Amino acid sequence: MDLLFAFVALTIFTLMLTIGVTQPLSHLTSLWQQPALLLRSLLAVVVLVPAVVFALLWVFDLPPEVATGLAILAAAPGAPLTTKRSEIAAADPVYTTSLQLTLALSAILVTPLILSVFYAGFSLTTERVSPIEVASQIARVTFLPVVIGLLLQHFAPKLVELISKPLRILATVFLLILVLAAVVLLVMAPELRASLVLGWPAVTVILLMAMSAIGIGHFLGGGPPSRRGGLAVASVARNVGLAMFITGLSEGGPALLPTLLVYMLLGMVVAIPYSIWIKRHIDQTP
Repeated sequence: MDLLFAFVALTIFTLMLTIGVTQPLSHLTSLWQQPALLLRSLLAVVVLVPAVVFALLWVFDLPPEVATGLAILAAAPGAPLTTKRSEIAAADPVYTTSLQLTLALSAILVTPLILSVFYAGFSLTTERVSPIEVASQIARVTFLPVVIGLLLQHFAPKLVELISKPLRILATVFLLILVLAAVVLLVMAPELRASLVLGWPAVTVILLMAMSAIGIGHFLGGGPPSRRGGLAVASVARNVGLAMFITGLSEGGPALLPTLLVYMLLGMVVAIPYSIWIKRHIDQTP
């Protein structure tokens, strides 16, 4: 499992470094100049999606490991995979990049806060996490590579021209390997297969969570389809890397891994038809 965690961190670092060397600072902070859109985006990802998950856990009697895994995912916004997955939906890259970094920054406060709400309503199997612990993980994995990329843009633009395309390709390759590794682990790893007690109720909840997140993002995105698609993808793409970090703080963390991996895979499966549909809508929009 340590190897998987290390590869997840490497994949996220590569994705974030790619953003840093390909996007100017003005793009990364563009959402902050649009307060109405910023508020709607935060409402969708850090309020309504967790509220839906809370309601689903209240209605469905799930194993504690599954309920805890979904609660942590609900509390982990700002998935580094957002920008890469948004490309399938032809979403506005400036909006999705700025949104992803904004959500990652907001996680420092909202992740412990959201988890405290779930702790009040359910018996979770993990330890509480502090804002400092969340900030440490996000700073290392998300913002450090972005800052490195921005510095390279400023001080070594010729190097950026050489590495930007290979970095994009490498990030895509790492993402594909990560998805394949998740499938292989769920099927082959004895310790995961033995703890894979999700069952149909849990799969149903995961599917409902993913579909609700897409619907919330699409509805609150407003404006052009490229923005609706971007917020929908950002809503369904939870920060699995941060979730793995949180589960790793407790002894029972490995038992939560199947839920995290299954959500990552099923979330992608649910998002692909939507992404194809919204992309066609964007292509047909004059």
